Amino acid sequence: MTSKSKIKMRMSVVKPYRFLQHRTTSEIGNPWLMEKFLYARFHPEMVLLPNPSTEVGTSPRQTAGFLVACLCRHGRQATYSSTSPRKRSASVRGKMDNRNLSVLMITPEAAPFARSGGLGDVAGALPAALQSLGLQTSVILPYYRCIRKSGIEAPVVARGLSIPLGSGTLEALVRKTVTPDGVEVYFLEREDLYDRPNLYNSAAGDYYDNLERFCFFCHGALKAAVELDLHPDVIHCHDWQASPAAPLLAGPYRNNPGLNKSRCVFTIHNIGYQGTFPADRFPVTGLSKKTFFHIEGLEYWGGVNLMKGGILYSDIVTTVSPSYALEIQTPQFGMGLEGVLQRRSDSLTGILNGVDYRTWNPAVDPLIPANYSDSDIDGKIECKRRLMASIGLESSLSRPVIGIVSRLDRQKGLDLVAEAAGSLIRLDTALVILGTGDREIQHRLERTAVELPGRMSFTVGFDDELAHRIIAGSDILLVPSLYEPCGLTQIYAMKYGTVPVVRAVGGLEDTIMDVADFPGRGNGFKFKQHNPLSLVNAVRRAVEVFEQPGKWRKIVAAGMALDFSWNKSAEQYLALYREIT
Repeated sequence: MTSKSKIKMRMSVVKPYRFLQHRTTSEIGNPWLMEKFLYARFHPEMVLLPNPSTEVGTSPRQTAGFLVACLCRHGRQATYSSTSPRKRSASVRGKMDNRNLSVLMITPEAAPFARSGGLGDVAGALPAALQSLGLQTSVILPYYRCIRKSGIEAPVVARGLSIPLGSGTLEALVRKTVTPDGVEVYFLEREDLYDRPNLYNSAAGDYYDNLERFCFFCHGALKAAVELDLHPDVIHCHDWQASPAAPLLAGPYRNNPGLNKSRCVFTIHNIGYQGTFPADRFPVTGLSKKTFFHIEGLEYWGGVNLMKGGILYSDIVTTVSPSYALEIQTPQFGMGLEGVLQRRSDSLTGILNGVDYRTWNPAVDPLIPANYSDSDIDGKIECKRRLMASIGLESSLSRPVIGIVSRLDRQKGLDLVAEAAGSLIRLDTALVILGTGDREIQHRLERTAVELPGRMSFTVGFDDELAHRIIAGSDILLVPSLYEPCGLTQIYAMKYGTVPVVRAVGGLEDTIMDVADFPGRGNGFKFKQHNPLSLVNAVRRAVEVFEQPGKWRKIVAAGMALDFSWNKSAEQYLALYREIT
């Protein structure tokens, strides 16, 4: 077969995969794809994918990725067929084989120690799930003020660690604690860099020395790994703050005896935050300018882009949902890095985030007024009653309560909510919002709440207990994101019997099945266009079904029955680790 005909064949096969992702069953013409699609729908216990080495698509990984994205979108866990080179899943190999595999997570935050968003949840839960599979898992993050003030017991295990920063060196301490799951957590302590009120910024904006803070952290994490004899097989870096570790491993630390066998995985949690800085500050990284500051390296439009370095110099790049892995390779969602990601497409994959059901489970949640489960949901009515009373909403159980727990910014679609709030209330709903962020959006929501007393409640800030109570007490959770790498609140909501209304992007696309496309099996409502009218129309559809209790209960039950626990995602990460070690 000529190269030209191979390319033609590849394109002809890829098109149906792309077509499949955006069509219902009635629109799919390819019989083979129809068979796989229907199998995914009606046989959730196992979905067989074609051999990833088959010569279709732009790469074996991407070809399989198209199908995985489609199947995950419909709530299915994809597993490779027996013809795959990965003949046995990581779990089948057993824990005994995994004990010699060690992973070091380098992350700027990890729950419960320090958290500002979804990254902290992931970096807190994934190591425990990997540990349960038999891996030796450790985590390192900065020793922030919030950790020091928490009173956690973390004795010093390394003193006087000499760490490069630009042309000089500074000393740091390393502290250690162990989680109940057996995960070793290390903290890099340097008071002038990390003992601050917040993790990354103040009310005035990002900390002016974030480049210094996180380059020092990455150097320190690698130095600590050597000093403490961790000998990690895999170094897993999370987001731009940890991305310098990838080029550091490829450069200054390449021949270090404690790291020269380590492989690097880089996870993009949100490509909207890339760690960009002026070119004259490149020496802070400690990297050779000749070797690393060029168009094929960290140089980006004349400046420094740390995330670009993480993408280019890691062995594997992951992101937090299959659809987002595809989206960020396009100009619409790639935020200027789509070309770099297309270049690494062979090594790019999307793994849907899991959730920790020990924390988010209405059956045992200590933060909600009444516990309940999918077999006995009466407690949810009490949660709704108590929520409305506590935040000043008119007491009407027959009126659907729309809940939003979110950062206030355009990415999360809160500008649309601010514009559409009045229209949502006119659907005979109540609206409760908890969040902090953009001051303009905050002021608009505050004004609207004053104009709609008893029908809208807006709380500025973040309150973990109130977040749990809103998700438990609401009927609908609204997530109208401009883009959404994964999203966790819609997954929490489904477990709590709260029906998501979401924009069909990223992980929202992968986790929500619209009731219109999947009658009897749908778990929420989706809209495609990012504008107030589309948002309101999606909520209107939800309200119309809410007024039909029988149909609504089926949607609630479909969501509560889904399992997004970390075990499934951890097995996929383990398979990737095995692939590169």
